[in-house]
Amino acid sequence: MSDKAVLSPAGGAVVPTERDSLGQLSIFRLDGRVALIAGGGGAIGSALAAALAGAGARVAVADVSDPGLESAVERIGAAGSEGLAIAADVTDPAAAERVVAATLGRFGRLDIVVNAVGGGAGKVLFPAEAYPADAWDWIFELNLRSTLVATQAAVRAMIAAGHGGRVLNISSVRAQLGINAGYSAYVAAKGAISSLTRQWATEWAPHGITVNAIAPTFVDTPQVAMLLDDPAFKASLVSRIPLGRVGGTGDLVGPAIFFCSDAASFVTGQILTIDGGLTATQ
Repeated sequence: MSDKAVLSPAGGAVVPTERDSLGQLSIFRLDGRVALIAGGGGAIGSALAAALAGAGARVAVADVSDPGLESAVERIGAAGSEGLAIAADVTDPAAAERVVAATLGRFGRLDIVVNAVGGGAGKVLFPAEAYPADAWDWIFELNLRSTLVATQAAVRAMIAAGHGGRVLNISSVRAQLGINAGYSAYVAAKGAISSLTRQWATEWAPHGITVNAIAPTFVDTPQVAMLLDDPAFKASLVSRIPLGRVGGTGDLVGPAIFFCSDAASFVTGQILTIDGGLTATQ
C-alpha cells in the first residue's frame, strides 16, 4: 500500500490517505454486477463474457448456437464466475424478453448488456447499384435489429429497477470508412449502430444508463479464418494497419471492461475505434 495526497473535503489542505492494494484499479471491477451478452456464443461475445466474468460479473449469454453457448459458460466458470446459457434469437422481441426474464430469474438483476450479434459482411458483397434487397435486409437484421431489440428489452428492465446500467454496442471502423468491396449494407448498418449509440446515450442518461460502443477493424475469429489463410489477403490487410498486425478478440477486452465499469461512469455516447491506427491514416 502507498500513501496518496488528496484534497480535504473542504478543498483546502492536502491530506494523505491510504488506498487498498488495488488502488484506483478497483473502479474497473464488476463485483455484484450482472451482464447479458447477446451473441455470447460467438468468438467475440464469448471472449467478452469471460472478460467481464474475470472482472467479477455474473454473466448470461444468449445465442442461437448451443455449442457456442456451452463453451462460453465454460469460459465464464474458468474465469471464476457464474454463467447462464440461453438459446434464443434476439432479433425476435418475444425471445429477447424471455432472455431478460431468465437473466433476472437466475441472478435477480441486470446491470450490463453487450450487443455482440453481428457480422456477415463478407458473405454478401455486391455493387452498390445492384445490392439485393434480401441481402440488405439480412445484414440489417443480423447487425442492427439484434442490437435494437436486445437493448430495448434489457434497458426496460434497467429503468424499472432504477439502479442505472451500461449498454455496450459493437460498431465497426466501416461505420466511418467506405471500402470499394461491396459493403453497402454492412457500412450502413454499423453506421446506424454508431448513431443509435449517441441517441440512446442522450435519452437514457436521466436513468443513469450509459451507452457506448467499440468499433474494431478486422478481428481474427473463426468466422474469417478462411480469409486470413490467404497470404495475399492478410498481407494487404496488415499493410494498412500501422501497428502491423490483425486485431484479436483480446484487443477488445480492456475497452469493454472500461465502458462497463465505474471507471467510465461519466462517459457516454462515445464510439472507441480499436484498429491498430488504421483510421489515423485516413
